[in-house]
Amino acid sequence: MMTLSLIGIGCGDPGQLTRAAIRAINAADLVLIPRKGTTKSDLAELRRTICADVLTSKNTRIAEFDLPVRDAEEADYRKGVDDWHDAVAATWSQTIASHLASEGRVALLIWGDPSLYDSSLRIARRLDPLPKIEVVPGITSIQALCAAHALPLNDIGEPFLVTTGRRLREGGWPQDTNTVVVMLDGGTAFQSLDPNGLHIWWGAYLGMPDQIIMSGALTEVGPRIVALRQEARERHGWIMDSYILKRRP
Repeated sequence: MMTLSLIGIGCGDPGQLTRAAIRAINAADLVLIPRKGTTKSDLAELRRTICADVLTSKNTRIAEFDLPVRDAEEADYRKGVDDWHDAVAATWSQTIASHLASEGRVALLIWGDPSLYDSSLRIARRLDPLPKIEVVPGITSIQALCAAHALPLNDIGEPFLVTTGRRLREGGWPQDTNTVVVMLDGGTAFQSLDPNGLHIWWGAYLGMPDQIIMSGALTEVGPRIVALRQEARERHGWIMDSYILKRRP
């Protein structure tokens, strides 16, 4: 039976790898590395660097593949994501089949953690035949962001909400919470909010050499983050960022 290990590798710093992750990489017969185009080539390069640093097994092969692109023009967001997941699953299956027979261990190095705002587990369950799925947890961008700012995420006895930029932009500030973590924000959804009374802790390229962080009252630092984010995106060709908003009563 095929075993698929989804291995959380943290947010860019190879030092964030756990011992369990290193063991799982070395136990694999095949490590898959996705390529996301030239603008995000450094994401694939980081995975190559991790393998070069920790892979000691001479029996482990590495296979790279081009990740299908989601149709951003699909009006039905859910359908667009669903079709994209089908395409990714088919690519995984083809890549695995071309390198392994019906048995073996396959590893995928997952940015952050496979359980939080990552679709690897959903895609893995679309494979045919369905492999045995194992998960090795990793450090999430939320943990890396809080660490970068030396920030406790929750206030004493208070909940927090993790959401997306799209949901924040469409629904506004969520009820019954004063702390919101925003991920997968293709823009700057915090601009859709009344900034008065809000404080932001923002970070991009967390854990990577080019890490950028900024914090302060949203009224003051919000415009600076917008400008800095645009500058960084133009320089790198891509950006991966997240932020925490807290509302003071």
